[in-house]
Amino acid sequence: MRGVPLIRPTKLAGFGLLPELSRTFAFRRWLACVALLVCSLSSTPVRAQEFDTALKQLASEDFEAFSRAITTLGDTGDARALSLLQALDAGSLRIDAKGSVFIVEGGKTKPALDGGAAPEGALRSPPVNNVVRRVLGPALAKLQLSSPDRKVRLAAANELAKSTDAGAAPLLRQSIGKETDSEIESILSLALAKIDLNSEKPEVRIQALKVIEDDGTVALQSAVEGMLAKNSDGSYREPNGDVRAAAVSALGAINSKIFWVNLLANSLYGVSLGSVLVLAALGLAITFGLMRVINMAHGEMIMLGAYSTYVVQNLFTDYLPEQFDLYLIAALPVAFAVTALVGAGLERGVIRFLYGRPLETLLATWGLSLMLIQAVRSVFGAQNVTVANPQWLSGGWELLPNLVLPYSRIAVVLFVIVVVGFVYFLLQRTPLGLNVRAVTQNREMAAGMGIATRRVDTWTFALGSGVAGLGGVALSQLGNVGPELGQGYIVDSFMVVVVGGVGNIAGTVAGAMGLGFLNKYLEPAFGAVLGKILILALLILFIQKRPQGLFALKGRAAEA
Repeated sequence: MRGVPLIRPTKLAGFGLLPELSRTFAFRRWLACVALLVCSLSSTPVRAQEFDTALKQLASEDFEAFSRAITTLGDTGDARALSLLQALDAGSLRIDAKGSVFIVEGGKTKPALDGGAAPEGALRSPPVNNVVRRVLGPALAKLQLSSPDRKVRLAAANELAKSTDAGAAPLLRQSIGKETDSEIESILSLALAKIDLNSEKPEVRIQALKVIEDDGTVALQSAVEGMLAKNSDGSYREPNGDVRAAAVSALGAINSKIFWVNLLANSLYGVSLGSVLVLAALGLAITFGLMRVINMAHGEMIMLGAYSTYVVQNLFTDYLPEQFDLYLIAALPVAFAVTALVGAGLERGVIRFLYGRPLETLLATWGLSLMLIQAVRSVFGAQNVTVANPQWLSGGWELLPNLVLPYSRIAVVLFVIVVVGFVYFLLQRTPLGLNVRAVTQNREMAAGMGIATRRVDTWTFALGSGVAGLGGVALSQLGNVGPELGQGYIVDSFMVVVVGGVGNIAGTVAGAMGLGFLNKYLEPAFGAVLGKILILALLILFIQKRPQGLFALKGRAAEA
């Protein structure tokens, strides 16, 4: 029998004797095509029958039958099913007394399928509740995966990623094979992997775990951990050792991704918090560096800047609603002017009589802060007020699937860069800045050169208060505004000024960023309270080692 050929020599449609045709690759490919064609032709009536049955079940008032009909329509892959389910999702699907399906568009009723008859009797809406909608979403997504529009396919893939329906697995495998977009393919692969984790075949579960390991998706962490859990009798929930080993590897990849995502998130949030502290401490660094005044009312300048933003917002709401998104830009000069005038008034009325007496200025400015808080309570009320974000600051930038950076915080970081540049230019490139630096280094010599030191003090205090008001504008976009808003930043502001170096802009920026990073790294690890204690202990040790701060100030202020 060894010499017997696989097929006896025959004549095939006049092509002659081909005894070895069955051995050729071309013949096998031809057979596969014929088989595929036969299967597709034989499955077409079945699919058509399923579609007709599901269409009749759409007229059922039974929720279970209605839900099964939706699932069946989603599995058919028929374009007519897509239009039906889209109409159902939009609430425009209707059923007549005979059980025929119709779609309402633009006030007109037309048959759901071409060639349908006119409606008979009164039309009713199909029974749609939350249970039906949970079935409708995945069914629509299955049909939309064949759309030529990338956005439609992406939305469908994200919808299927939420489902664990095992019936979607064949469609997912088919879609993965023909999908050309890498992002959509990755989402579909993870959706399939989530379904395959419950497969009865160990090799399928291992392959699913490999897909999860390659992606490192955090969303499936609990599912992977569940495979490594133990039953009450001590046995593993997953009986196969190879599958457990793959689960351990996948869980390690997920934990590694979580670590790096958290590290990046804490770094970004540290920059954001540091930027807020820069705004809060920059004005204090100017006044404290020049006049050696411990201004406990500096936090209330921040609060007044935030309330100025609130007032401007209300004015735009009442008088310029069409230009509402521009209110924040208009609030910047208003907040600066209001807080600068209040600061100048405080310096002229109280603080200038207390120079050289730090303890008395501390007590006096603390009393002024209480007065300002009570004044705001009397005018605006004790409750917090809400300052809305403009449309262009709403939302966020999704850096990673589990890391979203709000646009408002990105704007604060950019705003800080602008403000620091403005203050630096003012102090280094203007006559006012020249006078401020002269008075800071040697007040007596500056007075002897004809510089009006008292006027410089007033302008400098006004500048520091105005910068604090700009900080209030930024803080109003990050949370609610209340009378005690500034109290939460005054202590941190003094720590930033002391660590960075009194009266030094670069030191203020460095100290604020360092304190922001310390907060965001220590608080998640040790908790909010213990984290603050550790930060305070580190600052005390730093000041003991370097009392002049990161950047030592030269001149009269350094000698004082």
